[in-house]
Amino acid sequence: MSDLPVLMYHSVSAVDGPLRDLAVPPERLAEQLAALTDSGYELTGLTEALARRGEGRVVAVTFDDGYRDFLTRGLPIVKNATLYASVGHLGGHAGWLGEWSAAFGPMLTWDELAEVAAAGIEIGNHSLIHHPLDVLSPARLREEVRVGRDRLEQRLQVRVRSFAYPHGYHGRRVREVVAETGHENATEVGRRPHTPRDDRFAVPRFQPTPDHTGADLLALVEGRGSLLLPRLKHAAQPGWRLVRRAARLAGRSWT
Repeated sequence: MSDLPVLMYHSVSAVDGPLRDLAVPPERLAEQLAALTDSGYELTGLTEALARRGEGRVVAVTFDDGYRDFLTRGLPIVKNATLYASVGHLGGHAGWLGEWSAAFGPMLTWDELAEVAAAGIEIGNHSLIHHPLDVLSPARLREEVRVGRDRLEQRLQVRVRSFAYPHGYHGRRVREVVAETGHENATEVGRRPHTPRDDRFAVPRFQPTPDHTGADLLALVEGRGSLLLPRLKHAAQPGWRLVRRAARLAGRSWT
């Protein structure tokens, strides 16, 4: 397979309200991933998947933000993936979500993140405070990207190769800073597979929701999900609008 499907998850839980589609409960997650492995796909982290492009049926699995439920509920299911940590929020809550900051429960602590890394999960950089990077000043942009990576490497003693743009927003200036600070790849949203022609610093990802069965996700990965794509896209929009608005209001002083 020349095209690389990449999956984007957030919380391994079930929540109601406007952020519902960013949480997939463990039973559904297990069903979705089992549908892929039972069909002969190997699940890996993003950096490994990019390095192995063309070697077989590979799907990259990623988790954004760094919620504690990845350790308690996700890790028993997921054996190989990339987890993007929002470094400045570790040990706290998802402050960029504003009034919904506690919706997904606490973030991982540093010790818990180290436990996740020791289990073989690739740790990626999700910036320092999860602010949309495309609206920051040049100095603040570089700090958000560089400090996040430096802290992860220093505290965990691992090499951080991958980056996830907070809220998926980026541009040429943002991509250049991510590359200049030592990352090898970066992810956006996109909702399509990554092709050999695509930029490694703009890797698109599909977002499974709790409404997608294992069969749904398999069809999406194999390009048979034409009816699923609009459903997924429209289902995800309310949650993304809310987190973008909350981050913009909370971060005006950083721009």
